Amino acid sequence: MSRHTEQDPLDALDARLLLLLIDEPRLGVLECARRLAVARGTVQARLERLTRRGVLTGFPPRIDLAAMGYGLTAFAILEISQGRRGEVAERLTQIDEVCEVHATTGQGDLLVRIVARSNEDLQRVIDEMVDVDWVQRTSTSIALSTPVAPRVRPLLERLVRNADPE
Repeated sequence: MSRHTEQDPLDALDARLLLLLIDEPRLGVLECARRLAVARGTVQARLERLTRRGVLTGFPPRIDLAAMGYGLTAFAILEISQGRRGEVAERLTQIDEVCEVHATTGQGDLLVRIVARSNEDLQRVIDEMVDVDWVQRTSTSIALSTPVAPRVRPLLERLVRNADPE
């Protein structure tokens, strides 16, 4: 799958379409076309192009993990044996409570977002991570709140603003 490049930027219509789908992911192509005042074929072609370029990766529902019983979110920095990032990341995918793993620069090698049901459950998850071969050290912080959730809206809105004539 190809990735978006500087030479192939999104335009205002792409941004407006993506904003519409962020707000209402179950909208059909025809309704998107109506709301954007463009042809159905234009919306379909844009969706296919955005998917092909890797900008649009799917339409998953937003899941509230706290409502599922996972009210605790934590971030762990893992220091691992040199050259073992791939193996450790693969093993971490086998721990259900591991939500994301990022290779990082600076202190530590991997940044891991995990969820748990309680402090005791978090300890169990940390113990599972420490038991992974090649994990040498961990440092874990519990998230108290999420004042800024993951977002892309401001970037898309900037594209729309910059394209609108003053």
